[in-house]
Amino acid sequence: MLKAVIFDMDGVIVNSEPLHHLAYKKMFEEFQLDVSNSLYESFTGQSTYSICKQLCDIFNLNKDPNELVLSKRKHFKVIFEGDSSFQMIDGAMNLIENYFNNDLTLILASSASMTNINRIFKKFDLNKFFKSKISGADLKESKPNPEIFVKAAELSGFNKEECIVIEDSTNGIMAAFSAGIYCVGYNSVNSKNQNYDKANLVINNFNEIIFNKISKVF
Repeated sequence: MLKAVIFDMDGVIVNSEPLHHLAYKKMFEEFQLDVSNSLYESFTGQSTYSICKQLCDIFNLNKDPNELVLSKRKHFKVIFEGDSSFQMIDGAMNLIENYFNNDLTLILASSASMTNINRIFKKFDLNKFFKSKISGADLKESKPNPEIFVKAAELSGFNKEECIVIEDSTNGIMAAFSAGIYCVGYNSVNSKNQNYDKANLVINNFNEIIFNKISKVF
């Protein structure tokens, strides 16, 4: 029986990818990095530190990855605070409320920094719905490593067989698969070049997984 839902944030609750992309582009320019679209897309779902460490290795950059992290986060803060049109993904709030009102335990498991998680949760008043929040930036390994979802299931208080993960990225889906947790792959218009082969269920709209539907499938 379904008891808990583990949400990714970027690409599932909010479409912050355009803001992140712009912040990364400004950071790339600052450090004179020529990052292709295919390379950038391969990073989707990973923590900022993991991405910056890989950039230092790929481009033989003689820098501490944390310098790149701080630069990217600086640019993101300015972009986020200046974008008054930034909203949640269509249907995300309805889905969260639907699960909450049906007594499911909600956990946030995102590769974003806790600062960004808290920034978005405050803007959309989401804290009241979620039991716990985990930032992949605070863990030893980034997605596709399963650590974040193993910990999320533990925080829910239920067995992983009683949990589902909602993810939109290849790395996130692989992390859920490796953790042995049922995964819903959200193939939205905002997702680009992601692989959903390892997802247990692939959807295009959150109405497909409201409580009375997902509880029959799960």
